[in-house]
Amino acid sequence: MESSLDLVQEMYRLIEAANTRNIHLRAIGGLAVETHNKTNHPLFKREFADLDFCIPLKQRRAFEAFMPEMGYTPHKQFNILNGNQRQIYYHEPTEMKVDIFVGNFEMCHKIPLEERLAADPITIPLAELFFSKAQIIELNRKDALDLTSILLNNQTGEGDEETINLKIVAQLGSADWGLYKTTSINMDKVEQMLNNNDMALNNEERTLVSQRINEIRRTFSEMPKPVAWQLRDRVGTRVKWYIEVEEVQR
Repeated sequence: MESSLDLVQEMYRLIEAANTRNIHLRAIGGLAVETHNKTNHPLFKREFADLDFCIPLKQRRAFEAFMPEMGYTPHKQFNILNGNQRQIYYHEPTEMKVDIFVGNFEMCHKIPLEERLAADPITIPLAELFFSKAQIIELNRKDALDLTSILLNNQTGEGDEETINLKIVAQLGSADWGLYKTTSINMDKVEQMLNNNDMALNNEERTLVSQRINEIRRTFSEMPKPVAWQLRDRVGTRVKWYIEVEEVQR
């Protein structure tokens, strides 16, 4: 499992095998972003170290039986303590880690996925994939490139097919001020990198990414803002608005 090609093959092997058992296993993380890199843009090419997936909570037990059949060993202590939200497995011959998010993707912010995993055959839906990268408090260059790849390679609009679904963007942003705020901050960071020519993109590509950022900003501007959202907005960043994420030790 050392090369990205092998990881891509393993990703598809697991998803296809899960499909035969009616388990909605969907990729998240860098490889999911790469799956939607339709232009095969060289800026976004890199090696991948592990696999990340989401499953529905209602399919947890079937999935726990499935993984050992596929050659994976559970991180027993972690899974016992956290199994309703997150699980970890290892491919023992290579020690490659597989991170499983159950029902929701939850790191710096929570992104609900339970009822949305059938929208794309391979990855979580693009709106949620966008948020999974945009919700990172300490955005590094790799994450910024992933965000840029999603925005460059996929249109904004209605529906989920190769589209960042703006209805879902509005729904999630309206429900969670913190997610809205972190996403807004990170879109500003990506735009700053574009303006500083910190990415090897041509003018047309930079313009396209900026247009899609502005589409999402407009969606945020026009989305319903419940009273609780408005009250939290008044408090702003004086009070911490995100979850501290801890690294998992084997």
